[in-house]
Formats: sequence, C-alpha cells, structure tokens
Amino acid sequence: MGKQGSPRSPRPEPQIDDDLSSGTKDYDPSNVGRRMPGGDNHLNSKMLLLHGLRNDSVKYTTCKGSFVGKKHLWLRKDVRSIIFVFALMGFLLLLDSFLVSIFDSMVLQNSSAIRKLPVLKEEDRNAYLMKEKAPVQMYDRLLKLAKGALAEKEFKPELSTLWKEPYRQVAAWKPCADRKVSPSLGKYKKGNGYIVVSANGGLNQQRVAICNAVAVASLLNATLVLPRFLYSNVWNDPSQFGDIYQEEHFMDVLKDEVKVVKELPSHLKSLDLEAIGSLITDADLVKEAKPIDYIRVVLPLLLRNRIVHLLGYGNRLGFDPLPSELQRLRCKCNFHALKFVPEIQHVGSLLVRRIRKYDAALSMLDKQLLGNFMHSSPSKEHDAARGPSKYLALHLRFEIDMVAYSLCEFGGGESEKKELQTYREVHFPLLIERLKNSKPVSPRELRKLGRCPLTPEEAGLVLAGIGFKHGTYIYLAGSQIYGGNSRMNSFTSLYPNLVTKETLLTPSELAPFQNFSSKVTEHFYSF
Repeated sequence: MGKQGSPRSPRPEPQIDDDLSSGTKDYDPSNVGRRMPGGDNHLNSKMLLLHGLRNDSVKYTTCKGSFVGKKHLWLRKDVRSIIFVFALMGFLLLLDSFLVSIFDSMVLQNSSAIRKLPVLKEEDRNAYLMKEKAPVQMYDRLLKLAKGALAEKEFKPELSTLWKEPYRQVAAWKPCADRKVSPSLGKYKKGNGYIVVSANGGLNQQRVAICNAVAVASLLNATLVLPRFLYSNVWNDPSQFGDIYQEEHFMDVLKDEVKVVKELPSHLKSLDLEAIGSLITDADLVKEAKPIDYIRVVLPLLLRNRIVHLLGYGNRLGFDPLPSELQRLRCKCNFHALKFVPEIQHVGSLLVRRIRKYDAALSMLDKQLLGNFMHSSPSKEHDAARGPSKYLALHLRFEIDMVAYSLCEFGGGESEKKELQTYREVHFPLLIERLKNSKPVSPRELRKLGRCPLTPEEAGLVLAGIGFKHGTYIYLAGSQIYGGNSRMNSFTSLYPNLVTKETLLTPSELAPFQNFSSKVTEHFYSF
C-alpha cells in the first residue's frame, strides 16, 4: 500500500451498501465473516479515512495542474526565441551560399581572362619577377606602428643629439693609425716568403680581406702581393684591385711596416701551390681565427715553400684578442692606404655635393675619400634650390643574394619560395650541399633568431623609433632592392624624400660604371 499523497493513481473507492451504512439492516455474517464488537465504529473510521484520501487526491490534482500550466507558459514564451534562432541560422546559411556562388563566378571569369593573357618569354620572366610584382607588405602592424610614431614626432622638436656623435669623448679621439711605430718593432731584414690573397664578396668583404692580409703579413714577416678579387656570378664584376684602388698609394702608405709588391717573382709563378700544399682555404682556418692559429697553420708552410695562397679569403682574422699593433695596422690599411681611383672619386664627389646641396663644410673623411674633387666653396649652380645639408645614407641589404642566402621568407608566397630556391641552386651550390647534411631550421625560427635581413617595413619602424622624421632626406645605397619598387612602397610612404645614384646622376655620368657593380653600387655607399 502506498503512502498518502503519493502521486500514484487513486485507488477505486469501496462499494458500501446504503442500508448497511444507515444501520437499518441487519448485518449478514455469511457475507463478511464473523461480526466484531464495535463494528459500526470501525466502519465509520474507514469511511473517514477514504474521505481524507479523496480530499488529498483533489489537492494533488490541483498542484499538478498548476505545475503543468507553468510549463506550458514557459514553452509558449521560449518557442518564439527558438524559432527566431533557427530562422537566423537559416538566413546566414543562405547568405553564405550566395556569397560563395558569387566568388566562384568571379574566379571562373578571372581564370578565363588569365588563359587569354600572352605567355611571357623566358628572357622576360626574370624582369617580370623583379619589377612587376604586386605590392608586398609583410607586416601591416609594423607599418601602422611606424606611421603612428612619425605622426607623433612630426609636431615635436627634433632631438638635438640625433645628428651628433653619441659620446662626448669623440672630439678627443685620434686615429690609431697616426700612432708612431716603435723603432724596436721594425721589419726584419729578410722576410719569410710571399703571401698571395684571393678575396671574395663585395666591398665590405674585399676591404676586410685586404686589411686582414696586411696584418697577417706583418705578423708572419712576409711580403704581401697585391690582393686579387675573385669573380662572383652574383656581382658579375671583373674589376681587380687596380680598377678600384690606387696601387701606388697603397704601397707607399704601408712601406714602413709591410712590404707590398704587385707580382710574384718569376721563379714562384710557375709553382703548383695546391700540389706543394701551400693552398689554404676556409677549411684550414676557422672563422675569425686568432694570431696563434696563423702561427701554427700558415707559418710552417710559408717557411717550407716560401709562398702561401689564402684562397677565398675574408673574415679569417678575429678582432679580440688582437695585439694593438696589428689592430693599428689594420686601421691604417682601411682608412689611409685604400684610396679610390680618380674616376670613382670624381663621381662620388658629384653625389655628395648634390645630396648636400653644397651646404656643408668639408670634413676629414671627405678629403680622405674624395681627394681634391671636393671644393670648399659652394657652387652657384644649386644655390636657388638649396636643401637640407643633413642626410641619411641607408643600405637596406635587401638584394636578392642576401635574401636568398638568408633562407628566410618575406611574404611572397610560393612563387617567392621557388624563385629564391632556384637562385640558391645556381649561385650558392655549397650552401645547398651544406643544407643536405644539416638539420633544417624553419624560416619562422630564423626570424626569431634575428638572422633575416630587415624588410622595408622593419627598417622604417627602426628609423621612426630612432627619431628620424617623415621629411628626412635619405640616400639609398646598394644595388637593386629585391622585388623592385613594389617592395619599397611601404618604405617610401613613410619617407618620401628618397634618392638613389640613378636619380642624382645623369645617364652619361653613370655610363662608365654600368657593368661594374662593385665599382659603383657598393663604393658609392662609402660617401
């Protein structure tokens, strides 16, 4: 039997005879068994109990009806929201299908238009890749930050220290090459032999190789043969030492410390240096080697064969630790002995004067680099169009050889990857072989490690952060930027006053240097 008030179905009520309930009829014991005393009272109590159950059932039915009514009311209210959500989802699906159909139709139209375009010839493909690329902005966020920094600085006074040397002691500095050589450190009467150097790379690598060779020749008490420049299929420039630097001046400046000759003696010219073991490559000397490495590796060969050839020589002499006398000699080579030939000095002086608008006084560096081609008096030719004497010389180092060698990515997609890989296979076969035997590093990781050339957006952000304003006059050095003008769009939007050697010099003035990139492209950066 269930408890009272439980939600089970109410029991069927017992049928009680009316006569029995009224007590007017005698009780028939054959029907219900033995009659107990007080039976009438017991029957009345049962009837009261049944009446109570009937009342509880009515109450329960009322509560249940109230609960069901509230439930139906909630459904009526929320069914509208549910219907609205489903309707909105259906509308969005229809809109998405509509937009996809429009996009597909546009793609079909573009593909049919592309089929009608003429096919580029093989010889025009490289020019197309370099000049006709769509504008590339690798970091929109960096560009926005740079624009914000420029806008913020535009109405503020320029920093007084922006165009000055950062150290107060600079006025007291003196060139280390001006120090006199101690008489006790003079040259030996008899040298140990001859050093031949074949330098590679562009301007920076060549100058480093030359001055390192001067220091090594002094260290090993050897005679230095005028360095040679290896031909590079990157630069495509056959220029040699005498085409760029003044040979006699170089030999004369160094004569008291290192003996320099133009050629080897005849009895050494015919030797097979590789066969006798006098050919020294990068595999024999570590990068930025110490003086003791040259004494251990090079000096024994020099004493035995009287000649060594440093092939592919570059940054193979370290800076620290290095005896002060060797460092002084290296500085003397770089800033005094290496002087450009007159034709380069002349064109360089034209560049400097046109950039400065003849406003600036000559400095010691002007005289050292340009000789007598710089005049101290201003020219009247450009007086009416005088511009700012302050300018910034900038080398982005974003040529295709630097970009390809870095193994980085610069936002050009699959076409860029294929182009740079092809360039590496043609121009850097040793790099390709090295990559086969080493663990690959992802372009993203290379960029995190700081091994990628700065993009134009990054360079613009750096200049804006330093404090250079929107109107800064900038001379862009170097050869063709990878990607052409489209790659420079972001930078020129930040700094529009950008000039190059092509905009400053006339075609006739540039003509003698057209096929000599090492002469004009890199060396004009020195000015």
